[in-house]
Amino acid sequence: MESIEKVLKGNAYPGRGIILGRTSDGSKAVAAYFIMGRSENSRNRVFVEDGEGIRTQAFDESKLEDPSLIIYAPVRVLGNKTIVTNGDQTDTIYELMDKQQTFEQALRTRTYEPDKPNYTPRISGIMHIDKGEYNFAMSILKSDDGDPDSTNRFTFAYENPKKGCGRFIHTYVGDGNPLPSFAGEPQLVDVADDIDTYTDLLWNSLNEDNKVSLFVRYIDIKTGKFESRIVNKNK
Repeated sequence: MESIEKVLKGNAYPGRGIILGRTSDGSKAVAAYFIMGRSENSRNRVFVEDGEGIRTQAFDESKLEDPSLIIYAPVRVLGNKTIVTNGDQTDTIYELMDKQQTFEQALRTRTYEPDKPNYTPRISGIMHIDKGEYNFAMSILKSDDGDPDSTNRFTFAYENPKKGCGRFIHTYVGDGNPLPSFAGEPQLVDVADDIDTYTDLLWNSLNEDNKVSLFVRYIDIKTGKFESRIVNKNK
């Protein structure tokens, strides 16, 4: 297991990232999602609450250039399922799972983002909490080593996830031009038992110049009740 603090501090530009896991006492499911940006358009964002989920919105509407890949709902809740993604595939998963399709079936209708030459991966996670049981899955849709004619699809499922552990998947290995896509399994990282401690740790570990917003949620596995934190650089 790696230190999430060390992992984040060692990567100036992981892009967007999802962490799903479980506290050490096993009582709470943990979710975190952050966004970063290099361009003014990407940095001109904040997270805001939207029902039981969140959405992105422009911090300064007058500076908003292209909303297509930056304005979306990263988190939505469908019954006992919490969906976390880095794009508008959140809505695809929500709508198709509401029609009894699976997480993987819903994502079969999507590919990586059309932002040549990066072809940013679409990363997604889903948490299922029911009657004291908890499992989650993570997905990445990416071009085949930058070839836009080929799509690679990977799903990682975690049944009864290990206590005190999280899984971290992000869009980029690091900075570059074009940006190199994440590769391999979601990283095994530590989580904290306290939401405020973990929120502070994650936010303070992200690159100061590139970080934009962070969302953290802890869900009680027995009751389904949750508490959330949002941190925005733009205030």
